[in-house]
Amino acid sequence: MAGTQLDDAKGPVYVVPPVTRAIALLRYIAAGNRCRNISSAAKALDINRTTLIRLLATLEAEGILEPIADDGGYRLGTGLIALASEALNERSILQVARPFLKQLVDSLNLSAHLGVLEGSEIVYLARETPNSHLASTVREGTRLPAHATTIGRILLAELPAASLRALYAGQAMESFTAKTRTTLAELEKQLQADRLRGMAWSVANFEPEIGSAAVAVHDHQARAVGAINVTGHASIFADDSPSVEKIEQELKAAARAMSEALGYRGWSADQL
Repeated sequence: MAGTQLDDAKGPVYVVPPVTRAIALLRYIAAGNRCRNISSAAKALDINRTTLIRLLATLEAEGILEPIADDGGYRLGTGLIALASEALNERSILQVARPFLKQLVDSLNLSAHLGVLEGSEIVYLARETPNSHLASTVREGTRLPAHATTIGRILLAELPAASLRALYAGQAMESFTAKTRTTLAELEKQLQADRLRGMAWSVANFEPEIGSAAVAVHDHQARAVGAINVTGHASIFADDSPSVEKIEQELKAAARAMSEALGYRGWSADQL
């Protein structure tokens, strides 16, 4: 059958190459590449030049891409934005999260985010920011490596050990600061500490001068379906900061309330 590959370990895997190429093209453009030079874009994407031209024409006709009149090239179109909006609105966690994120911003004067785990990356679904020059610049839709971020760590901490090891088997872990864990053994030790605390905490682990803390959000089936975090200057998250206790209490309370709104009732006595 066309588009079908056989994976001896997992059985048939149905992949349609034209769709794979179209998705690669969309991600390429979303990353800021405008495809002004078709030959260069085709080389970067490892796609035949004629195929690339056809993909661009098809996606433009469907409203998924739109041409940039003045500068040339393409950008994501309103058709794709509408699809993304519908997809996000279907995520009940997103609907539940926004008022809690705003509440955290108002209470702590820190930026607040909602993220989910996709493979070894996290995807930010929502953010709220304070009126401050230190407000987060992370945009909705941004992807970051899970092992180096607080949202990623607290969600990885929810995975079974075998799943975690399979996820990172043969995969390099990029270092962002001297505090980033770059081996599976180091990461597992960190995740164990995160589990014991009930949250992931960072003082410039991912970005210099930026601190962060995250707590997982669970649904009615006790699955960690996402996590919320707050970010700000690293000094606010330092061990000797007077804000640490308030951040931990309010972030855990918000995650607990969100989880309850999603139907979760599995809190243990020490979590209440």
